[in-house]
Amino acid sequence: MRKRILTGITTTGTPHIGNYLGAIKPALELVGPDNDSYFFLADYHALIKQPDSKEIEKSVKNVALAWLSSGLDPEQSYFYRQSDIPEVHELTWILNCSAAKGLLNRAHGYKSIVADNSQSNSDDDKGINMGLFSYPVLMAADILLFNATHVPVGPDQAQHMEMTRDIAGKFNHTYSNILTLPETIIQNKISVPGNDGRKMSKSYNNIIPFLSTEKALQESIAKIITNSLEPGEPKDTENCALFQLYSFFGTKDQIRSMEQAYKDGISWGDAKKELFLVINKEILPIREKYLELNDQPNLLNDLFSDGARKVRPQAQELVKKLREAAGISKIV
Repeated sequence: MRKRILTGITTTGTPHIGNYLGAIKPALELVGPDNDSYFFLADYHALIKQPDSKEIEKSVKNVALAWLSSGLDPEQSYFYRQSDIPEVHELTWILNCSAAKGLLNRAHGYKSIVADNSQSNSDDDKGINMGLFSYPVLMAADILLFNATHVPVGPDQAQHMEMTRDIAGKFNHTYSNILTLPETIIQNKISVPGNDGRKMSKSYNNIIPFLSTEKALQESIAKIITNSLEPGEPKDTENCALFQLYSFFGTKDQIRSMEQAYKDGISWGDAKKELFLVINKEILPIREKYLELNDQPNLLNDLFSDGARKVRPQAQELVKKLREAAGISKIV
């Protein structure tokens, strides 16, 4: 059976090295001649946490260009923007009517905020909008609309995949066996350290940029926090953010050589220079492609229009079947 692999890309912020290693690179490695690959920009999901319209617009552009520059080929995969497919929202409502509130109450993201509110003696629902509460239903609609058979996610999204299967199963049991129950592909969630040693995150302001200039990349790497060991003193690779980052980009031989350099007492300045070289070597062609694409003002609008043209007929066909199954159709 031919696989349909679907990947959603939330449009919040500008991708950094952690996003590249943890999401972009592994997802693109799944694209192949035996699969139908769907990549979509989840801009409606972004509304849950981002009220600034200019930031969302900027993020859509930056995220799309990052994926395209990294090797996403719209000629080999379906590439579209969530907001260009209105059937997503019609299906969301249909699924809302099959989704038990008790099921959504158990979503980890929702429960976590409720627990925090309870601990601070605030109202349980403080800061919770319906977008956040019903996020799993919109995610289910994204997946089920195109009969995705496989969805790669990190461990933190595994629960939402189970909820998708539960909601689809409830609809199929109530009406007709129309919706495909997708399988989950759990991707190993690598923890990419930022320049302060904590997990790389915009919220920590510790990111290493992905599509920046070489100078900005160098400056960010130079800020990586290290210990006070002097040149010539042996250094430990364990729990070293600098070495961990190097291991994500270096070859096996380069990693072994760096391990020896640590034992021989390489200076932190030289280690950071070596890290810059291996990172820059990998992302240089991506950066050049990004600059090339960024110089084409109508490119994204054309790609989004073409993507919607390709996938909307599939979405319309499924929604038509669901309407008929639910009795929302022409009177005969």
